[in-house]
Amino acid sequence: MITPEYCLLMARYNRWQNAELLKSMESMTDAELRADRSAFFGSIFATVNHLLWGDTLWISRFDGGAGPAETDLTKTDTTDMTHTLAEWSTERFRTDARLVTWAKGVTHLDLTGDLTWYSGSVQSDVSKPRAMCIVQMFNHQTHHRGQVHAMLGAANAPMYTTDIPFMPE
Repeated sequence: MITPEYCLLMARYNRWQNAELLKSMESMTDAELRADRSAFFGSIFATVNHLLWGDTLWISRFDGGAGPAETDLTKTDTTDMTHTLAEWSTERFRTDARLVTWAKGVTHLDLTGDLTWYSGSVQSDVSKPRAMCIVQMFNHQTHHRGQVHAMLGAANAPMYTTDIPFMPE
């Protein structure tokens, strides 16, 4: 399904896109970042917080490290992980570095078998193919960054390319 090279490409792409996203967000006021834009999570800031929360949760399942600070597995509000753009930026940088470090060590064997975890969403244990879960993490990133990109464009924030072939080496 996927290869170690795919994992590294997508982790590097994620890091690049989040750095570009931050530049655009830094051009906006806090009020603009928190304005309700009729998106699924409401605002740009709420959406990037959800994405950070999801990335932290998924990578903890893959690398065995810490997940989101929230210990309540029934938590449904995943949009308040950080409270300021500076705090988000710091946590985003750390999480992106963690994803790239993990991806650099992925082997073909790491992409086999099932991953089992307790899901707060469905309130039970879930077991799915590990490779599919990794694809889900990267797909989730792209999906929500796409939503944010659209909101940034509608807010007349500086735009940036999102195409993998134009990613710096």
